[in-house]
Order: sequence, then C-alpha cells, then structure tokens
Amino acid sequence: MEKKYNVDSFNLDHTKVFAPFVRLADKKIGKNGDVVTKFDIRFTQPNRDFMTTGAIHTLEHLIAEYIRDEIDGVIDLSPMGCRTGFYFTLWGDNSESYIAEHLLNVLRKVAVWDKPIPATTEIECGNYLDHDLDGAKRYAKKFVDGIERKGWNAFENK
Repeated sequence: MEKKYNVDSFNLDHTKVFAPFVRLADKKIGKNGDVVTKFDIRFTQPNRDFMTTGAIHTLEHLIAEYIRDEIDGVIDLSPMGCRTGFYFTLWGDNSESYIAEHLLNVLRKVAVWDKPIPATTEIECGNYLDHDLDGAKRYAKKFVDGIERKGWNAFENK
C-alpha cells in the first residue's frame, strides 16, 4: 500500500493482519544517530474484537511497569484508541522477535497475576476505579497462547 497518511497504522491494511502479533511500526534515526523504534503490539483482531477499557487499562499498568524489568530503554507503552493493542516505543534498533520474546515473559506473569495492580489510587492514576484484573489476565493468556501457536508475525495465520 502506498503511504497516504503520516500515521503508520493508518496506512496498515487492517484486513491483512492476524492478531496477536508484534510488528515494527516505525524506526527513527535522530541527527546524532540515536535510534528509536516503535512497535504495534496487537492483542485482538482489528475490527472483530477489542478489549474492554478496564482490561486494557490494567494491562497498561502491568506491562508498562514490568516490561522495564525485561528491556532497557523503554520510552512508552500507550494503549491504542481502538482498544486492540498498544504502541510500544523504545531506544535502540530492536527486532520484532526480541520484543515478542520479552513481552511474552511479562504476559506469562500477567496471565497468573495474584498481586495488587500497581498505581491504582486516586493519587497515582487518572481513572483509578476503571480496572479489570480478570480481563487483563484473560487477554494476556490469549496473547501468549496465540504467539506460541502462530508466532509473532502480523501477516502469518497458523
């Protein structure tokens, strides 16, 4: 597809990808040679399924906190407005397989999470009452199972 929009995901043919997946969405090289990579971390099939706000919010808290134990150079983990996944941005020239491997480590833990959700007080969170740990655990398990079955590639459906 020829680039039409400035936003990478707007140029992605959402009918040709198979969730779950990890896809390199963008790579920027700064004027000093610094590299930043952004990944599309898709949990649900676009236009077929989406995560509830409480579940995606809880996933955001758990992944954002614990991915930093797995990978250095994390800049941001942001939920997609369509609620099918996250954008994950970090320093360095990182591969999809590297991100998938370390994300799986975190999501395996989330799938069996039995501790409090981090940062869920009125002081720490802008919508502290909207969390769903059971939903987050279900989506984490679904992601892990899907990646273990089909691999991390967006365009393969095994």
